[in-house]
Amino acid sequence: MAATAPAAQPAGGAGTPPLRRLAGMLRARIRNGDLLRWLGRGGAVVPLLMLVLVLALLIDKAIPAMRFSGLGFITGSKWNFGSQYGTPVKSDGLLHLPGEEFGALPEVLGTLATSAIALIIAVPVSIGAALAIVELLPRRLANVVGAFLELLAGVPSVLVGLWGALTFGPIIAHDVAPLIANNAPSWLPFLRGDTGNGQGLLTSGLVLAVMIIPIIASTARDLIRGVPLLPREGAIALGMSDAECARRVTLPWVGAGIVGAVVLGLGRALGETIAVAMTCGVALGVLPTNLYAAMITIAANIVQNLDTAITDKMDISAFAYLALILMVITLASNVVARLLVQRVSGSGLPVGRGL
Repeated sequence: MAATAPAAQPAGGAGTPPLRRLAGMLRARIRNGDLLRWLGRGGAVVPLLMLVLVLALLIDKAIPAMRFSGLGFITGSKWNFGSQYGTPVKSDGLLHLPGEEFGALPEVLGTLATSAIALIIAVPVSIGAALAIVELLPRRLANVVGAFLELLAGVPSVLVGLWGALTFGPIIAHDVAPLIANNAPSWLPFLRGDTGNGQGLLTSGLVLAVMIIPIIASTARDLIRGVPLLPREGAIALGMSDAECARRVTLPWVGAGIVGAVVLGLGRALGETIAVAMTCGVALGVLPTNLYAAMITIAANIVQNLDTAITDKMDISAFAYLALILMVITLASNVVARLLVQRVSGSGLPVGRGL
């Protein structure tokens, strides 16, 4: 009597090898989308973990400087590395060099002032350029201008800083700043005074504006291109001019996105390092007396003096404290921007709401 063949084991059954069963389960999960969902959740958690780790590291490194300087670190103006060849002394259980004193007020004010100057100049220029590219220029010319705009966004900051220090700064000091200083009203003393040699607050702010204009303009251009055509045509049919249509329809339609683009530019301005370090004039621990005076920012102070602090733990802690303050300023600006986005996105439009 002929032998009967053994019955075939079902796929994934008890007789299936473990690796094959695992592969089958993995294929089933991929088909069901479970793997993609888990990857998405993991990717969403990674930025939060990175932010928490950076904050935790900065706080841990900044604790000695917090104990050493207290609130005077934020309100003080003196920044003194002390005697680099002196014998370390101990104060309140903290080892530091004699004469060390840290005050970050000039750095904080310099960071905020240069970013404010950059935004005041860059925001209207960027939005105007985006509107012109989308609505006024012929398509071919708009594509060429848009390509150069994106190329400008990719220029290394060290090249922009070199241009600002060697070319743009002297032009500002010799040709532009004297006009402002000589014609400024007496009730604005910050605009009057010695115009310097081209390195200072105004030059740094203008260089930052040049660096963030491509970021804001290219983002605003893409947003404006997404505005539906019918609302704009309806506004023009109702008798609005091009300027009124842009102000009442186009910009409100993409208001939330514009605020986001401005925040991207602000983040670049707050954290820019080498370009500002080359154009600020390096005035450590000194508050600027006018718009053209030398100053310093948080990032510029860190990059210029970090090599001095390598052998001193208290100096390293002070720079970590500076970085923590910069992180807090950046996070606070993002929170404020999110609140503005919520307010702008809820505003009504004269001819309908965006989809």
